Amino acid sequence: MLAYRHAFHVGNAADVLKHIVLIDVLERMGSKDKGYLYVDTHAGAGRYRLADRMSERLAEWRDGVGRLWGHEGAPPAVVSYLAQLEPFNRDGVLRVYPGSPAIAANMIRPQDRMCLFELHPTEYRALRAEMGSHSHIDLRPVNGFAELKSVLPPPSRRAVVLVDPPYEIDADYAKVIASLRDAVTRFATGVYLVWYPRLQSLESVGLPKRLKALAPGGWLHAQLTTTAPRPGGFGLMGSGMFVLNPPFGLREALEPTMAWLARKLGQDGAGACVLEGHQP
Repeated sequence: MLAYRHAFHVGNAADVLKHIVLIDVLERMGSKDKGYLYVDTHAGAGRYRLADRMSERLAEWRDGVGRLWGHEGAPPAVVSYLAQLEPFNRDGVLRVYPGSPAIAANMIRPQDRMCLFELHPTEYRALRAEMGSHSHIDLRPVNGFAELKSVLPPPSRRAVVLVDPPYEIDADYAKVIASLRDAVTRFATGVYLVWYPRLQSLESVGLPKRLKALAPGGWLHAQLTTTAPRPGGFGLMGSGMFVLNPPFGLREALEPTMAWLARKLGQDGAGACVLEGHQP
């Protein structure tokens, strides 16, 4: 269960979609003076060097962020995404990819707080080395699914929660639903972001429908397909981001972005996207 290392997949098209949505949400949360809590249930190592052995083994970043770096004429949400990567690559050469915790730490304000969960011992050590000096960041080497309830509701009554498990086993899908059901019960107005892999498995296909049932306050679903399924129906075809209680304006920001990403990141004509939502 602890074999997954995100460095093998860092900066791929799934990371691009996840971080474009995350950055846009955090920008909107920061538009109000009142502080908020940022929670990452599966934080990872914090940042990744693209020349490292694990990152270079599959080099998935080349067909992800590598296709966008230095690109002109991108939609505003993509411009904001690339701008958040620049402080980690100040000479203009893409060498470092920040994980979600590093991006969030670069965006939060003095009145905001972060809580990062990471169970994998090696990943946690790297995360602590990267983020441990920040007094407003709470690091915990625990199971994010189980511990999410311990920080909800936050005193500020404002929160962004990123749920981004590896989905190594099918049970992760059920854990996503169970932890979010409990979270929404405890704190119905939080903004919850769920990343998931686009596969042909029943669990992957059915996850968005199950998430919709947990979102009485409204939802937004963005799905990006970049590759065709392999023979036999196996293999990652893309990914999705599901947002419970999406901030106002998020859908409008993603409308030009999703089609653009499908064109730029789609391989062999397989690029496609879905953007749907519901506001009660």
